[in-house]
Amino acid sequence: MPRLAIAFVCFSFLVQQAYGVQWREVELILPRALETGETVLVEVQLGTLSRGKEIEITTTSGRELGVISPHGIRTGNAAGTYTLPISPDVFSNRHAFIRLSINQPDRTRRAPTADEVKNVRVKIAGGM
Repeated sequence: MPRLAIAFVCFSFLVQQAYGVQWREVELILPRALETGETVLVEVQLGTLSRGKEIEITTTSGRELGVISPHGIRTGNAAGTYTLPISPDVFSNRHAFIRLSINQPDRTRRAPTADEVKNVRVKIAGGM
């Protein structure tokens, strides 16, 4: 039986390598319920990105939430932290899942590495 489990893990790895994972999925959890006039913001902390790469952010159903296109970053430097407003209707019971993809200059898409997207966090802003 252990050989079957090892074979399945190897097969899963080969399928992932052959087809590639095109996104990294992140769960967002609101710290509390929103009050009137408040906005949900997602902060994305980027590490080092090669020239021409963009971070696309969507819901799991494919609804586009935004694109981060860093420009003018010196080679080898972190691209910085970017903040995107997110519609509250993306959340259900204070939870949401988003997908982050790297759009490359050759028009291919892949999941960002931990070095490219360092951190993602949700914040609440505004209010009365």
